Amino acid sequence: MSATPDTVSAAILVIGDEILSGRTKDKNIGTIADYLTAAGIDLREVRIVPDEAAMIVEAINALRARYTYLFTTGGIGPTHDDITADCVAEAFGIGIDVDERARAMLLERIKPEDLNEARLRMARIPFGADLIPNSISKAPGFRIGNVIVMAGVPAIMQAMLDAVGPTLTGGAAMQSVTVEAHGIPEGTYAGELGAIAKRHGAVSIGSYPMMTPEGFRNRIVARARDDGSLAAAVAEIEALVARLSD
Repeated sequence: MSATPDTVSAAILVIGDEILSGRTKDKNIGTIADYLTAAGIDLREVRIVPDEAAMIVEAINALRARYTYLFTTGGIGPTHDDITADCVAEAFGIGIDVDERARAMLLERIKPEDLNEARLRMARIPFGADLIPNSISKAPGFRIGNVIVMAGVPAIMQAMLDAVGPTLTGGAAMQSVTVEAHGIPEGTYAGELGAIAKRHGAVSIGSYPMMTPEGFRNRIVARARDDGSLAAAVAEIEALVARLSD
């Protein structure tokens, strides 16, 4: 994975009625976010849409135009509501049909006599797309342009992400420092923390309250790509916390 000094951005499009209804709890967003952060790719947006073609196509075109990469999860299985591949083809204005490479992958796991019409849907790939191998169930994902189409099942999505990861171009890695603000209410330091954030525009600064077994606590997190900028901001944050802790 090569690195450039430029910011590389990404979005995730989660597709599926089952996510929006709450029947299925998404586990893929966090996994992809962790992977992208380590690769120096900024995840800037996550969108969840139902199994409705018009909404999927609109989201694909909006997000692929806005970010360096668009990752989609869900909707590439064998059932009637698995329409992601068709929607990607429509978004790009290209055709789609059974891809012989994908058919061969399916036949590694499925007997020829069992490769029925429903299962063959998983071999329908937009014209010109590159396949993403799937070491678990063999049904591939695919990549076309900057759109990376993966399964919704977490283990299979992970296998596809591992396969496509080395082809991604990352930026400079984001560094992070956490400053503990135990016993200091957010309202006490909010104003001064905001002033620090304004003075250090290249640093992302956030305050995150949390409940732990030991009780309520606050953490201030500073993130930046430049070590010098990060160190300067952290020094001011630490001085603020130390002063308010006295």
